Amino acid sequence: MLQGLFSEVTVRNVLGMSGCSWIPWLPLLLAGAVSGQVVDAGRMQDDAVRRVQEYLRVNTINPPGNEARGVDFFRRIFEAEGIRYETVEPAPGRGNIWARLEGGPEPALVLLHHMDVVPADAVFWDTDPLSGEERGGQIYGRGALDTKTLGILHLEAFLALHRSGRPLRRPVIFMATADEEAGGLLGAGWLVANRPELFGGVGLLLNEGGAGSESGGRRVFEVEVTQKVPLWVRIVARGEPGHGSMPRPASAVTRLVRALDNLRRHSFAARLVPPVEAYLKARANAGMGPFTDRLGDPATAVRDAAFLDRLQAENPFLAALTRNTCTITRLEGSPKINVVPPQAAAEVDCRLLPDQDPDAFMKQLEGVLGDATLRIETIMAFSPAVSSTDTELFRAIAAVTRRHFPQATLLPSVQTGFTDSHFFRDLGITSYGYSPILVPGPDAAGVHGNNERVSVENIRRGVVVMLDVVQAVVY
Repeated sequence: MLQGLFSEVTVRNVLGMSGCSWIPWLPLLLAGAVSGQVVDAGRMQDDAVRRVQEYLRVNTINPPGNEARGVDFFRRIFEAEGIRYETVEPAPGRGNIWARLEGGPEPALVLLHHMDVVPADAVFWDTDPLSGEERGGQIYGRGALDTKTLGILHLEAFLALHRSGRPLRRPVIFMATADEEAGGLLGAGWLVANRPELFGGVGLLLNEGGAGSESGGRRVFEVEVTQKVPLWVRIVARGEPGHGSMPRPASAVTRLVRALDNLRRHSFAARLVPPVEAYLKARANAGMGPFTDRLGDPATAVRDAAFLDRLQAENPFLAALTRNTCTITRLEGSPKINVVPPQAAAEVDCRLLPDQDPDAFMKQLEGVLGDATLRIETIMAFSPAVSSTDTELFRAIAAVTRRHFPQATLLPSVQTGFTDSHFFRDLGITSYGYSPILVPGPDAAGVHGNNERVSVENIRRGVVVMLDVVQAVVY
């Protein structure tokens, strides 16, 4: 099922300007290249930069979310443009908004992003994380890369289609959702479960999860087509309570600690699933990273324990793609230092390879913990799915990337993290994680980190690229 879905696309210089960077006059030509209609690229770019800053100032930090503030941001724009929209709040303040442009009979395209962002500690930032401040050509703010800028790129493409008045061969839906950073159950997951009619006739979806990177003069764009599957569990141990001055031979805490140490020392077997094998080979062929000599033959590399240890130390992301993983992230014990509690618990973030049977993994996890008295509760679990690259949308992404980024490399990728795309892949909707933004190596640490930022150049260029991709599949 997973075989034959991947192919590397090397982006060549079709403009005949080898080694050229993005050229300021190019957007005006390219924005209308697919549709044959002139687009006011300058206005679109100016609006995008301004709206990114405004959107970053909207406080949608999750928890608590308050995505209704983001809904109000988009509501004002749609009303000014005369675009009909709908909203829903599955819980107070947890807003979702969408708007639809009608089109022909071909399957609809969804432009999806999430409005919530993770917390940010202003002490460690050079600017207020909610300022949207521009410094040295960079716009700072929580959500600049994850994922408010992408939402504005989607919005500007959507508005351009609306303003053109041209018939579309497929409907286009702009959708901004809540709660992705906590699993999406009040956002995309809620809409899929409670408003399934919204996705009837939908065949294509663009979301977060893939982006461009720039390091040492090399440009690479990754398009996310599948991801490891989260299985979050809570491990509970029970025992006799008592006074801390009179330790017993065993307690809930000591049983839990012993089991967690077994998990800490355990390495799940390394193996390759076809999407990961194809991704690693494509990275090696593109000369990405320090392990190209080994990852050109990943099947051999994953059988070398010493190499896997080195990979784990130097590139945990790639190492995580080769096996199931579990990370101990939360611990609960006694509320008082001198009380032995009757119960202790840990929460563990497990991520499974896309073909892993979760029930079989849970049995394996029980064996690793080595204590039959423990209770293992599932907090959250998703199902696996892969989107094929043999689609009109993937080909459009590749063709547009060729035009705008000569000599870059584009490849389908696998993510260790999860996005809302899994909800839609479960419905059979082809979903890609894609963003036409080139993130310099050091800036990538801003995602869920400090000083998250995006360059003005990336916004101005990215909005044109996004419009080109969308136009390629709707006109």
